[in-house]
Amino acid sequence: QVQLAESGGGSVQAGGSLGLSCSSSGRTFSNNAVGWFRQSPGKEREFVASISWNGGSTVYADSVKGRFTVSRDRSRVYLQMNTLNPEDTAMYYCASARGSYSGRTSSGYTYWGQGTQVTVSS
Repeated sequence: QVQLAESGGGSVQAGGSLGLSCSSSGRTFSNNAVGWFRQSPGKEREFVASISWNGGSTVYADSVKGRFTVSRDRSRVYLQMNTLNPEDTAMYYCASARGSYSGRTSSGYTYWGQGTQVTVSS
């Protein structure tokens, strides 16, 4: 079992930056890809970014490409968010992928954190 926990959310003005962190307890997620997803009220959960188990490959949603950067070290996965806009307001979740999956589909991820809120004001 893997328990994930996100941290680093908060409130920021448009154009600002925030950094999120995802840690694991229980069994490590060091051998799995990790994804970031987000969900705002009334909308479906959407893919934001993912990083392969060794950090060698990253994937981004078009809406965040060039503004967000996903990275990882041995124990945490990070999401650096720059040039935030109000459309980025959402609950952000990290998730550990099943097997060798590292794509955009939420069903490919087994373990999920509780989420951290990001609010961007105009």
